[in-house]
Amino acid sequence: MSQQDIIGWDVGGAHLKAVLINTQGQVLHAKQVYCPLWRGLNELESAIDAILSEMQAESHMVTMTGELADIFADRHSGVLAIAQTMQRKLNTANRVVQLKFFAGNKGLIAPDAVAQVTSEIASMNWLASMQYLAQQLPQAIFLDIGSTTTDIALLSDGKPDVQGFTDAARMRFDELVYTGVVRTPLMALAQKIPLAGQLVNVAAEHFATTADVYTLTGELAPEDNMADTADGADKSVASSARRIARMVGWDAHDAPLAAWIGLAHAFKHAQLNMVRQAVLSKLSSQQDAVASLQLIGAGAGEFLTASLAQQLGLPYRSVSEFISAESSVIKNMAKVCFPAFAVASLGLSG
Repeated sequence: MSQQDIIGWDVGGAHLKAVLINTQGQVLHAKQVYCPLWRGLNELESAIDAILSEMQAESHMVTMTGELADIFADRHSGVLAIAQTMQRKLNTANRVVQLKFFAGNKGLIAPDAVAQVTSEIASMNWLASMQYLAQQLPQAIFLDIGSTTTDIALLSDGKPDVQGFTDAARMRFDELVYTGVVRTPLMALAQKIPLAGQLVNVAAEHFATTADVYTLTGELAPEDNMADTADGADKSVASSARRIARMVGWDAHDAPLAAWIGLAHAFKHAQLNMVRQAVLSKLSSQQDAVASLQLIGAGAGEFLTASLAQQLGLPYRSVSEFISAESSVIKNMAKVCFPAFAVASLGLSG
């Protein structure tokens, strides 16, 4: 293996994602590992081991959002703990690798500088994606719908055009929406939902998640459904129906499966509407440029972005169009792990 191969890492609070690229920027391997960081740093260590058992390189570029996990007192200590863990796991007794951390507009920095720029490192994976896309096209609106959150960002004149760089600011300006296609509790999508021609109340309980919704609609790929279910049971259609029925006070056997599939589509519509409103908020500031905008989709929930583009009448492109890979399977996983691919690519060009 060439010493110039690069692994890009995206350390999330629920998943660890890694993408291996060669000197031409082609993806050789991509992998996502379930990593419930809120249970402890040992989860991250195990996830790193799982990835290193399948891919190796001498250069490593890291971005993260996992510093938000509630095992850390604050973002600063979270960034430091994750950076120290990555450094310890990637460097061995007989080998020291090149390791850099993505610090937003400060670029890629060495481990010894992390403590001074933790606020620039925290939750900047979306900006790595945007900086890579800015090398590919001048105008776009980018949506990365993941398991937990949705990133929304405008690209104007070949540069990221955003209002917020912290989670607080991005949430305020509809650039970070806390909704995703796997882990989001259904009670976060609506207080009332249509069922059998009537609006019914939604239980304020963690009975079901969006993974159940998209299992029932058939849109969530099994390899993207890694998180634990709300009740700890299996991820079958029957179990998803049982969980979603509970959200409206029913048992699954109270109605045919078609009723629970219909309810899943209602929750999908509610989630899509949340994202749509945020996108419209961003587009409202770009009235002159809307005609030239295209919607670029990434993440496990890319299928929602494709639906949204159709609703809004905007041209749609998947980020997979900007990824070169050895196979369609690898390309699809790199699309799900797009910030990891992007930060690896930035390391190549930087």
